[in-house]
Amino acid sequence: MARSTQKSSAPASGNAITADLVAVLVAVTDGTPRIMTIAGGSALPSGPFEFSHRSLQTALRAWVETQTGHPLGYVEQLYTFADRGRSGDIKGPHSVSISYLGLTREDRVGEGFEAHWSGWYDYFPWEDHRAGAPPCLAKILAPKLKAWAKSASTPTLQRERWQRCAITFGLDDRDWNEELVLQRYELLYEASLIPEASREASVLPGKPMTADHRRILATGIARLRAKIKYRPVVFELMPAEFTLLQLQRSVEALAGRLVHKQNFRRLIEQQELVEETGAIATEAVGRPAKLFRFRHAVLAERAVVGTKLPLSRT
Repeated sequence: MARSTQKSSAPASGNAITADLVAVLVAVTDGTPRIMTIAGGSALPSGPFEFSHRSLQTALRAWVETQTGHPLGYVEQLYTFADRGRSGDIKGPHSVSISYLGLTREDRVGEGFEAHWSGWYDYFPWEDHRAGAPPCLAKILAPKLKAWAKSASTPTLQRERWQRCAITFGLDDRDWNEELVLQRYELLYEASLIPEASREASVLPGKPMTADHRRILATGIARLRAKIKYRPVVFELMPAEFTLLQLQRSVEALAGRLVHKQNFRRLIEQQELVEETGAIATEAVGRPAKLFRFRHAVLAERAVVGTKLPLSRT
């Protein structure tokens, strides 16, 4: 049977330090970015680093497979969080979380495991701008942020707070920056507008997570949104064969922004990232679509020199 989010057995004393390993495991299915979760979707796969583990990454892989039954493929270290009181208990042991980002393809979770795939926009609904700014941004978040800004003790602090809000959330006609996922979450936390910051917080759209797992998830989303612009990591999320539209929709799903179709395809062709398989997608609606695959020789080159998949604004 799978295990839920684990706690270290270190004694709860003022000098105790525990180290947890947390995985942000991402897949894209039918244009929806998903993450592997446990505990009813309220936590990311995680577990303590123990002396029996050979390395941090070995320990992470062991915990993820134990809790989800899903072996880790591509994985990279994400960030280390060491703030005291991250679990909500200031008097508890000092907890360090070492997070990792993993990219995979969604598959069925086997029996006996509590893990399941969750859409990441369930946790951050204000981050999906593929159909324009989400209604919750103007109707719910902006008024609450404005009220928080006005609650500052001086006019100067009020202006400074609102300027931060406007820049971070793209308000007052400012551009939306899809990479500021973590900054937006932390601003909501600072304003005590989310349950992780205050039990009395007003209910905002977006599912909360245990401890600081939603903060870790925000960090993973921000890293991936930045990385798809200069590294071909999106290839780790695609099937062996795909249409160019499927590739475009996957990039858009991760970024929460639409791309310009012609510019996107021109960039793919110019960088010689894919090649035709000679087959046609049998499930395509309308005009038959060619199937492509990634050129592995180019992938090896791009891992060294980088690539460029910018989000061309429509």
